[in-house]
Amino acid sequence: MPESNLLQLAGIVVLGVAAQWLAWRVGLPSILLLLTVGLLAGPVSGWLQPDALFGEMLSPFVSLSVALILFEGGLTLKLNELPKIGGVVRNLVTLGAVITWLVGAAAAHFILGLSLSLSVLLAAILVVTGPTVIGPMLRHIRPIGVVGPALRWEGIVIDPIGALLTVLIFEVLVIGEAKEASLHIVGAVLKTVFVGGGLGLLAAGLMILLLKRYWVADHLQSALAVMLVMASFAVSDAVQHESGLLAVTVMGFVLANQKKVEVEQIVEFKENLQVLLLSILFIVLSARLDPDILSNFGVREVGFVLALIFIARPLAVFVSTMGKTLSFGQRVFLSWMAPRGIVAAAVASVFAIRLEQRGMAGAEVLVPITFLTIITTVAVYGLTAPILARRLGVAEANPQGVLFVGAQAWVREMAVVLQREGFRVLLVDANRNNIREARMAGLPTFHGSILAEHVLDKIELGGLGKLIAATPNDWINILTVRRFARIFGKANCYQVMAPQGDDKDGKHRYLRGRSLWAQDVTHAGMASRVATTHCVKATNISEQFSYQDYGEKYGTDAIALFVIHEGIRLEPVTTDDPITAQPDSVLIGLVRDDEDKHDERHS
Repeated sequence: MPESNLLQLAGIVVLGVAAQWLAWRVGLPSILLLLTVGLLAGPVSGWLQPDALFGEMLSPFVSLSVALILFEGGLTLKLNELPKIGGVVRNLVTLGAVITWLVGAAAAHFILGLSLSLSVLLAAILVVTGPTVIGPMLRHIRPIGVVGPALRWEGIVIDPIGALLTVLIFEVLVIGEAKEASLHIVGAVLKTVFVGGGLGLLAAGLMILLLKRYWVADHLQSALAVMLVMASFAVSDAVQHESGLLAVTVMGFVLANQKKVEVEQIVEFKENLQVLLLSILFIVLSARLDPDILSNFGVREVGFVLALIFIARPLAVFVSTMGKTLSFGQRVFLSWMAPRGIVAAAVASVFAIRLEQRGMAGAEVLVPITFLTIITTVAVYGLTAPILARRLGVAEANPQGVLFVGAQAWVREMAVVLQREGFRVLLVDANRNNIREARMAGLPTFHGSILAEHVLDKIELGGLGKLIAATPNDWINILTVRRFARIFGKANCYQVMAPQGDDKDGKHRYLRGRSLWAQDVTHAGMASRVATTHCVKATNISEQFSYQDYGEKYGTDAIALFVIHEGIRLEPVTTDDPITAQPDSVLIGLVRDDEDKHDERHS
């Protein structure tokens, strides 16, 4: 009934977004909750029936959604990363992909007992990793060095390669003749590169031209990008099967690396769209699983997935990184990051339908095995990779360092004290004099605009977990907070209050970061106090010298800036949270400089 269809459509969105939100709240990989909810809504309860709901439109809907997701992935690929990681990425998506395919095929044949034909096809599907799950994992882990960019590049580039490999194997199985099949493979590869790559370049060029000539209104730019992605994907796929994924990846890559037009607005829109599409796709595809097949899973299926995790991936990584300047810890971490995602699920679903239509025996197990692989790899890597990264020294646990935007004198004083307390700091400023003074004070700096297009490629964020926007320009602070909220999370993005009168009606309050310190503390006020009568001091809070004693000593003129809990956790003081300076904590404050500018400690 139409009412039932309406409820199912609305329910997919509600369940998907709710699962994403809950995953964020509890700190779990969102894909785990999405798959769990999909299984409960589909195979377990029978309430959601995607095949009946979407009918023949299910496969095109999944394909277009994956195209938009891969386009967004292409927008994150930066050419300036390649000099350091190009060789590693090249080997991972070629030699590493072949090793993964061969080991996966052998495991499917000898462990699962599948026919050789189904084994090589299943292994091809599982060659891909998962940019949609690797990206969130990397943002959570925040690894230091080249391993993060290498994994991101591999996850995006391998998807069209894996899809093409799956198509070629499928068509070889259909053709059957070895000589004819080999000629077909060569022709299909060349056609895919020519058609997919060419249409991707054409779509990107058209987008750049329209934006450069100002032929598109600002509010239509994102809609235009969606139109060109869908058009290039559909046309490319119509000419050559599965070449559309290459087309949209190339389109995103070209737009991300050109210097002629600004595409930040499109990038932000695509990130938001990706969250919605992932929520819908994982709910829909997991709801299609056959409960009878799932109930028959046992030791063999688990053994197959473990072979991919413990044999295929480590072997592919260590062979691909031979002769490269990576440490042993970096190699191990790369070996422990190969979660499968939405592309594997979508490709498996599409080809399972095609094989079942051709009457191939055993084709019905492709999708359940693929989903078991997705669930297991995401769970294993998602729950253990952060711990392993910290043990291997390629990431820090809950980084507490501070990225200061602005390097004025009062900011430098705070940064010096924080650095002395053991926290990493980085000061970014476009003012050369401020940067010079900061360097003379022994502070790490970056000279340039924080809003520059490629600044994120040039600064090292490892060890940094908080942002303090402290420039004299309130709108630069607002834009900075909005940009870095995607990296640090909005809860860790702080902003010094604007001067009184800049926003009397408070209409821009929702755009700002968390307000620091006190309602009456402004840029100008901080600068004036440090230049005349105040300095930044760190004071131990103990049973003998409580926070109340601190207030009595320094009076209402003092401003509490930061609290260090247990020597490891840094908490900036905000206007919306009370100060929690308990015994055994350190309070960093701006106090009247009656004596000297050294830290004052009380035992």
